[in-house]
Amino acid sequence: MNECHDDVCITCSDTAVQVTVVRLLDDEMAVVDTGSGAGSEEEVSVALVSAKVGDTVLVHASEAIAVVGDQP
Repeated sequence: MNECHDDVCITCSDTAVQVTVVRLLDDEMAVVDTGSGAGSEEEVSVALVSAKVGDTVLVHASEAIAVVGDQP
């Protein structure tokens, strides 16, 4: 499921990227939309953050490291 798009891969890039949580999975994992068009969903860990569906999170090395924006 992990694929590199536009020469940037959220699983191995040296930068954190903003993505949107599409659905939560078991074992503290989530499917996120990278915003790069068709096939833009990747699976990442959300073990370090309290993310909900629809949240924007920063991801580095396939790990969500922060939730971006206001949290209700």
